[in-house]
Amino acid sequence: MKDNTYFPSMLAAEELAQLKFIPTLPEFVTWIEQQWGDLPCLSDTVAQLNYKQVCDIIARKRALLNDMGLQKGDKVAILDNTTVEAVEMFLAVTSGGFVAINLPAQLPPQAIVGCCMKFGVKALAYGKDFAEAVAGVPCPTIAITDCADHTAPTVAVDRNDPAAIFFTGGTTGAPKGAVLPHRALMRGALNGCYAPGKQFGCHRYATVLPLSHVFGLIASTLSALYKGAEWVSAGNVKETVSKFPMIKPTYLVAVPGICEILMGLIKMYGVGYLGGQLKYIISGAANVPPKLIAEFDAIGIQLFEGYGMTEGANLTTGNIDVKEKPTSVGKLYPEQEAKVVDGELWFRGDNVFLGYYGDPEKTAETLTEDGWIKTGDLVRFDEEGYMYIVGRIKNLIILGNGENVSPESIEEPFYKDSKLRDCLVKEDEVDGRQVIAIEIYPRMDEFANTPWEEVEAYFKELVGQVNATLPTTHQIGKVTVRKEDFKRTGAMKVSRNQ
Repeated sequence: MKDNTYFPSMLAAEELAQLKFIPTLPEFVTWIEQQWGDLPCLSDTVAQLNYKQVCDIIARKRALLNDMGLQKGDKVAILDNTTVEAVEMFLAVTSGGFVAINLPAQLPPQAIVGCCMKFGVKALAYGKDFAEAVAGVPCPTIAITDCADHTAPTVAVDRNDPAAIFFTGGTTGAPKGAVLPHRALMRGALNGCYAPGKQFGCHRYATVLPLSHVFGLIASTLSALYKGAEWVSAGNVKETVSKFPMIKPTYLVAVPGICEILMGLIKMYGVGYLGGQLKYIISGAANVPPKLIAEFDAIGIQLFEGYGMTEGANLTTGNIDVKEKPTSVGKLYPEQEAKVVDGELWFRGDNVFLGYYGDPEKTAETLTEDGWIKTGDLVRFDEEGYMYIVGRIKNLIILGNGENVSPESIEEPFYKDSKLRDCLVKEDEVDGRQVIAIEIYPRMDEFANTPWEEVEAYFKELVGQVNATLPTTHQIGKVTVRKEDFKRTGAMKVSRNQ
């Protein structure tokens, strides 16, 4: 399973020599200022700041937090869109020895108050669009643009100290607060630096994921800064994507749902809509259809996929060999241990979280005393060490004969069909008996002007073909072809609770 050469071998020798593991955010902020200095750092598509300027603002925001009387380890919530100021505030909080909580921008006021109370938030920084939403919070508030007129130095922290809390719940679970230490954020950020070709001091990231999402914070932000890239956002997905022709990104981190939208825009307006310089897309958090990988490859854009979870600082495996292994999530990043226990992936390393805030029972269910994360994901490895997700333990269907069936394993062959957008296998009833059912959402552009009856017939025939490869007990007994998209999670995964 373990291959510590796969990722380092992607980088040229001189870049690999530059790349070192920085275990804490305070050290990281100091390092990027020294390393990248005058290079472009953060941009809102109107104004651009270099690394020195950004680090000076971070130091002034640190001073502002100190002037509020906050103590090391206090929790500071951040509520904003995906803005330059939100990135600066996150780095000020974590490099000042405080713990950051990036609140999802869509939270209603009541939920914001509840989060502040649950996590013992001592201060909240808010963006200009959220002044009314934070009016009732039980802690001092500051505008996210505020800075002191003086600076404050970074604070020494231990690599195992908490750095940030992220909300996690997957496709079915109730949200929990995963506490990530400095070492986890920084190991994840370093893992995001690996890709083929020149990586350092040359890329422009268009940022379309929220900072409250661990993928957006680590792979799309911290990894970008690690590499001396320019981070660009117009505040939200729609605005940023609409400005791609101006931003001219070279690098993008996005969930598959956003990649699907981008491909749709390319088909409507041409590849120039993306700015003409995009080289890499890193995608994860949900199934990446092989058709999508092929479509981007055809226009000269490499779409790589991987696997991670909030509790493991997002980046656990990555796959650059998507042409040869289109259904694999890749190989394990360096400096991790992994094992498969009764089909379930367990891993440990610097990237492992500290536990769920205020929930020792849930923590004990996921994190062993000797540091293994029990992922809940059913996996297999091939002979070359590439990993494949075959299901989730909590999604297993228990058949009448007591046998367990993974719905994801039945879904997998359907994603090889280029006319399928998404599908969902679940338990259902037909005439009072238990059956395995599937709901299918087609790629509607593949069926332009096709009568609906023919669309349904196409997928029923596909189900028949897949059924012929399955044991009788695993075969699909009910087929529904949807005209509307599935309900999706915040990460745009298909929700299992339909």
